[in-house]
Amino acid sequence: MKVKVIPVLEDNYMYLVIEERTREAVAVDVAVPKRLLEIVGREGVSLTTVLTTHHHWDHARGNAELARLRPGLAVLGADERICALTRRLVHGEELRFGAIHARCLLTPGHTSGHMSYFLWEEECPDPPAVFSGTGCPAPLPRPLRPRSSASDLPCPPGDALSVAGCGLRLESTALQMYESLTQILGTLPPETKVFCGHEHTLGNLEFAQKVEPGNDHVRAKLSWAKKRDEDDMPTVPSTLSEELLYNPFLRVAEEPVRKFTGKAAPAEVLEALCKERASFQRAAEPLQPQARALLALQWGLLGTPQQK
Repeated sequence: MKVKVIPVLEDNYMYLVIEERTREAVAVDVAVPKRLLEIVGREGVSLTTVLTTHHHWDHARGNAELARLRPGLAVLGADERICALTRRLVHGEELRFGAIHARCLLTPGHTSGHMSYFLWEEECPDPPAVFSGTGCPAPLPRPLRPRSSASDLPCPPGDALSVAGCGLRLESTALQMYESLTQILGTLPPETKVFCGHEHTLGNLEFAQKVEPGNDHVRAKLSWAKKRDEDDMPTVPSTLSEELLYNPFLRVAEEPVRKFTGKAAPAEVLEALCKERASFQRAAEPLQPQARALLALQWGLLGTPQQK
C-alpha cells in the first residue's frame, strides 16, 4: 500500500492510496480534482473510488467534477450532505480494494457524519493507516468567493484526529467526541500511521506546549515541526503511539492536562481543551470581521431574522 500525500488549497491534504499489485487507487477527500488526476496519470493507476470524510467544501467540493470526468466512479461517505455521493457508508462496514482492507469508523465530533477510514493489508509488514479527514482551529479564510449552498462554506478546520490536535467540535457533544478519540481511534494499533486533512501541526504543538510545558515529547516534536515548516515539508503522517505522547486531546486522563483545564471527567477535560485551543488560536491570529461573521453563520451563532 502506497500513500501519496497531496497538499492543496491553503493547508489541506488530499491522499491517493495505491494498491501496488493491481494498480487500483482510492482517493481521500478530493478538493482539487485536476491536481489529483495529474498524479493518477503520473502514477499509472486506475482510480475507482473516492472516500470522503465529511461534507465540508474543502474536503468534498471536487467530487462532482471528478465524477463527471471519471464516469462510474464510486463516491463514498457517511453523510448525505457529501457532494456527488453514490453510496452512504455505515460504521464498521469493510471495503476491499485489491489486497487493501478499509474499515469505516464513524467518528462524530467535527461533524455528525464524520467518517474515518482505517486501511491495512494482511500479511504485509507495512503498518496500517487511518485517514482522519479534517487540526484544531487554524487561520481560516482565503479570499471569499460566491458559494451555492451551505456545504460550500469554508470548513472550520477540524480533524477527528490530527498531528498533536483534534477537530473543532461543531455538530456533536463533547462525550461523542471523546468516544470517537478514545474508544474508536485510540484503540487502533499503536503503529497506525495518522493521515489528517490539514497542516496545523505547528499551531497544535504550540498549544500542547502551553498545556504541558514540562512534556519533553512535545518539546522535541515542536522543534522537529518548526524545521519541517522552514523547509516547507509536510508533517504527516504521525503514528498513534506518538500522538499518545504529545497530543493533549488523547491525554485527557493525564494529571498535567487535567490540572490545566481544572476538570476531572475526561469528556469535560476534552471540552475545556477545545475551548482553550480556540481561544489560543484567536489570540494568535484574530479573524477579520468578514471571516468571523461567516464562521458564526456556519456554526449557528447567527439566526435568521424573525418575521414581524
